[in-house]
Amino acid sequence: MARKFRKPPHDEPKPSGIGSNKGGQNEYGDLIKFSFKYLNLTHNKFHYSDREAIYFMKLIERMQNLSTFKALEAKTSLSKPLRFHGIDWSDTTEESFGLPNEEQLVDKPWQFEISANEHGRVHGFFIGNVFNVVWFDPRHLLYS
Repeated sequence: MARKFRKPPHDEPKPSGIGSNKGGQNEYGDLIKFSFKYLNLTHNKFHYSDREAIYFMKLIERMQNLSTFKALEAKTSLSKPLRFHGIDWSDTTEESFGLPNEEQLVDKPWQFEISANEHGRVHGFFIGNVFNVVWFDPRHLLYS
């Protein structure tokens, strides 16, 4: 008579359906994430259609680098290499992002440089640890 194979008992099901290899998820929970939900592609100053491939390569490299930082660290660091700081609208050519219900959405506007003195900046705001990109500013036009 053949022996019956017994399945090993299963662990308790994970609420997310994610296997145990995702157990360290909390260590990434506070890191900067990016959203393009509020990206403005129609602003007359902030467009990137004429940029070379190197611009997009540097942009992606920079976003990858920033995604290794906690949002709070980026907001509070005075580190020059981080190149992440708030925007004071009174020093710019714009009064706001011009988003509907902006006063409820945007606690403080932020920007980061793509690379030092080259490739411009990215402007947006945080909701929690998610940086919502509003404008790509490859020509530094927010301050000109």
